[in-house]
Amino acid sequence: MKKSLLLLFLVVILATIPLITQQGTQFGGADGEAEEAITKIHPEYKPWFNSIWEPPGAETESLLFALQAAIGAGFIGYFIGVMRQRNKQAKQAIPEESKHVTH
Repeated sequence: MKKSLLLLFLVVILATIPLITQQGTQFGGADGEAEEAITKIHPEYKPWFNSIWEPPGAETESLLFALQAAIGAGFIGYFIGVMRQRNKQAKQAIPEESKHVTH
């Protein structure tokens, strides 16, 4: 339990340090930077297609990104839990099988 709390504390510290030390900056995504770099290299560039739906604001875009990350993390956590449970059941089944083996 102590180890888990220490790790949680370290994660919180690591997540908040950039927010405290880098005040007044914007944390933009790679999409915006890529678009800017392409425009500098080739100003006449036209995208192949446009977005089907543009979120109404940056907050909505951030919310959708966080939701996507949460769903992905939930799926990964569920998958790891299922695999651990299968492994645990397989290990418990091995001693049971060895009891019934006759030579």
